Amino acid sequence: MQKAPSLAKVAQGDLCAGCGACAALGGVKMHMTAEGFLRPTQLCELSDTQDQKIAKICPGLSQTVKANGRKDHVLWGPYHTMRTGWAKDAGLRYKAASGGTLSAILIYLLEAGEVDGVVQITADPDVPTANMAAISESSADILRAAGSRYAPSDPLSCVPYCIATGRRYAFVGKPCDVAALAKWRDIDSSVARTFPALISFFCAGVPSAKGTDELLLALDTDKDDIAEFRYRGQGWPGRATATRHDGGKRSLSYSDSWGGILSKHVQHRCKVCADGTGTAADIVCADAWAVDAKGYPLFEEQDGVSLIVSRTALGERIIQNSVKADHLATYPFDVAQLEKMQPGQVNRRRALAARLLGLLLMGKPAPIYQGLHVIAAGLQNNPSANIRNCFGMMRRIMKAGRKSQADKDILNQNADRVEG
Repeated sequence: MQKAPSLAKVAQGDLCAGCGACAALGGVKMHMTAEGFLRPTQLCELSDTQDQKIAKICPGLSQTVKANGRKDHVLWGPYHTMRTGWAKDAGLRYKAASGGTLSAILIYLLEAGEVDGVVQITADPDVPTANMAAISESSADILRAAGSRYAPSDPLSCVPYCIATGRRYAFVGKPCDVAALAKWRDIDSSVARTFPALISFFCAGVPSAKGTDELLLALDTDKDDIAEFRYRGQGWPGRATATRHDGGKRSLSYSDSWGGILSKHVQHRCKVCADGTGTAADIVCADAWAVDAKGYPLFEEQDGVSLIVSRTALGERIIQNSVKADHLATYPFDVAQLEKMQPGQVNRRRALAARLLGLLLMGKPAPIYQGLHVIAAGLQNNPSANIRNCFGMMRRIMKAGRKSQADKDILNQNADRVEG
């Protein structure tokens, strides 16, 4: 069976985001790799038409953003308005990851009848540390799914089912998930009818399932003993908490769980991402971190506050109506403050041009970005940082190549032993 050129290019460059779009198109199935990431397996020969469709939709290969008259910030992309705020429901504000704003907007969309359901990620009931795509149809469903889930997920896998129902859905996903679905809407009217509203959040990358395993070790908890697992929530930023079947709990702070463990297991594609801020979405939410006197974010427990970004006229209308319906409290926000609140996003955007150069110098495929100000953001970085990022990417590729060759040598040696 010949591998589809689009999938071959993604594999060669390790550019897969794990969104599941290719699998939803047919002839491909997502599987969990030994490294702990979701990756596609081609099941049959794909036609040229199928391959071309994957190439158009895949967020790992390309992304184009058009401002179309909107404010267009070098780091944050096109937007209509930025605000801060939180859910008016105190219980939702406490349970969700950062003020409950995203969940409150989803509840408004359902109660107002603007959509029939919401496609979002929730905990897998069989493996509480893992994720699964779910369709929420009530405020109770939204509340159960509230909170960040720092593990691989492929929410686009449920797109064919949603189309078949003939109903309308809001879609919630990582920026790469939303970028893929937005491109899919552009070439397929049935997808556009099914998903009228796209909602995302600021994303720092997808950690592997191995990252979660390391987190469980730090919590001194066995995966089989877990009845419920929460990566964040129940406070802001909230603690990573494992609840055992006997009711006992173990937890780590956000700084220790994300900063100390999970962030070190983020997949390669996320390190060369130009869009951690959801430029293809109608609405994007994020943590509106407080900062100290030196301008560094504070991760002390307090009442959650969200950054709320409307990127389209539809998104702006939904936010305004959510406020009118008493689901949200919102306040003005100065975009100049965002760099201090989200230094990780700033650093990655400014480092991207140098990292992409490192890929190209090593002969590896790189994502094609248009309208995402990659060069302009890179020019904001100091030259020494750009040099470090370029050579750092080259070193990672060489290290990955050596590991791949070592793995092949081990497989060949095992095969020789079997044949002997």
